[in-house]
Amino acid sequence: MGKTIVTNNSKVYNKYKDLYELVYLEDGNYTDVLYNTRDFIHKGFKLLTHPMAGSLKPNQTPYKSVIVEMCGKTDYESVELIENSIDAALKFLSIKKTPDRNEKILNDFKTVDLSIIENVVKNPMFNMHK
Repeated sequence: MGKTIVTNNSKVYNKYKDLYELVYLEDGNYTDVLYNTRDFIHKGFKLLTHPMAGSLKPNQTPYKSVIVEMCGKTDYESVELIENSIDAALKFLSIKKTPDRNEKILNDFKTVDLSIIENVVKNPMFNMHK
């Protein structure tokens, strides 16, 4: 097992489901993605993308995708980063919940999240990363 994408975004799922291991949290929210990512980190994976990448706060978008890679040991930098990201997300969400959005706006948020992942995956260093 190499790289795994954890996502609740159907656009990311549909684009990468045949190319990478993928955990699709179809009914999951932003924090569900972070908690699932944390579970992978505790099983010997490390973060390849920052859990809070992008300029959207957790209470602005319901979609999040994170890429992890098996490294076979506890990556303490990843542990610290995911824990800090979960704390930050919970803080933002305690101040203001993610509002209900219409389908057009939700589609726009999916596109933004997908573009972040696309920019990582298309980088030649991504596929060389070990």
